[in-house]
Amino acid sequence: QVQLVESGGGLVQAGGSLRLSCVASGRTFSSYDMGWFRQAPGKERLFAGGITWSGSTRLPDSVKGRLTISRDNDKNTAYLQMNSLKPEDTAVYYCAAKFRRRGYSGGISDVWNEYDYWGQGTQVTVSS
Repeated sequence: QVQLVESGGGLVQAGGSLRLSCVASGRTFSSYDMGWFRQAPGKERLFAGGITWSGSTRLPDSVKGRLTISRDNDKNTAYLQMNSLKPEDTAVYYCAAKFRRRGYSGGISDVWNEYDYWGQGTQVTVSS
């Protein structure tokens, strides 16, 4: 089992920044890709970024240049740095962990139901 706890959400004005954190406990953090997803009310859960243990990242085009994903393996923590926030970024943000089998060289998944463990989510609200 892997437990994930997000923090760092809140209310921010358009153009502002937030950094979300996701602390993992349980199984070996290095065995998991970490993903961030977001879900606005009434909308589907969307991929916001992912990172492998070694630091390879994947970001959707819609957030490139504004969102950055990173991780500190010594602290078992993944981060989502969000800059130049827009009202349309308002959503609940979830971190998720996906097991990566040793030797597997495939890309980072952007499909939410391929992830094995989820945090409880943190609300991000961007006011105009």
